[in-house]
Order: sequence, then structure tokens, then C-alpha cells
Amino acid sequence: MTDYVLLAKQVTSLVEEDAGWVALLANASSLVMDALPDLNWAGFYLARDDVDGSRELVLGPFQGHLACTRIPFDRGVCGTAAASGETVVVADVHAFPGHIACDSASASEIVVPLVSRGHAIAVLDVDSPTPARFSPDDREGLERLASLLADALDGVVLG
Repeated sequence: MTDYVLLAKQVTSLVEEDAGWVALLANASSLVMDALPDLNWAGFYLARDDVDGSRELVLGPFQGHLACTRIPFDRGVCGTAAASGETVVVADVHAFPGHIACDSASASEIVVPLVSRGHAIAVLDVDSPTPARFSPDDREGLERLASLLADALDGVVLG
């Protein structure tokens, strides 16, 4: 079982270092990858406005295999979480409508939006090769981390 209290303390320490958003998100993805067993990807997608006025997610700091670089809002698990501002937990990614297969080894996924000033500024995306890997405890713990990170990034322009 993951010690989310310790993980939150570690993320708080990273925030207090004030090394900038790239270092913060890079180290946070590393902490998540190390702390949670049975993962094949952990990282961030950053929200930004596209030239045509639409919103998209762009790959940010992560741990794991090669990843998709751009994801439109409302597409896939990440886009759905970003557009809704709500956590999305998927027990079987292959059954998720519109799933974007960045890594064929992924079987389940949790995506937690980092919300600042009422809008998703990024998402924390965590994948596992095991179906139904993510529990309610994982959801609660990762939502706490996302909240800490969103507070630290309030007003920062990502990307």
C-alpha cells in the first residue's frame, strides 16, 4: 500500500525548494513512479491554448516509455479529465471510448487534473500494465498531490 501521507510531504518539500515548474513536475513524476508499485508511466500533460482557439494537452515531465506529445481536450482519458476538471479512473483502457494508445502495455489508467482558477492547467497521468490497478485510496492520494501541485503552480504559465 502506498504511503500517500509521506508522498504528500515529499511533494511539499519539492514545492518549498522553488526550483521552477519543470523541476517540480519532473521530480513529482519520479516520486509517483517510485512510490506506487506496478506502473509503466507517470507524468504530466500541460494544458495550453492552440492557435485555432482550441485547448490541447502537451507532453510535460514524465517517467516511462515514449509518450503521445499532443492530446486534444475531450480526447482520450487525459483529454476527458482535462475538459471535465474531474479525475478519471479507467479499469480497462481498451474499453474506454476514444482511448489513445500511447503505450500498448498500459491496461489501466488514472488521470487527475491540476485545477487552478477554475481551469485544468495540467493533468497527472498514471498508467499500469495491470487491469483495474487503481483503488479509491490511489484516487484520493493522487488528488491530494495534484492539489498541492496546482496550488504551487497557481499563476505560472506552463509550456
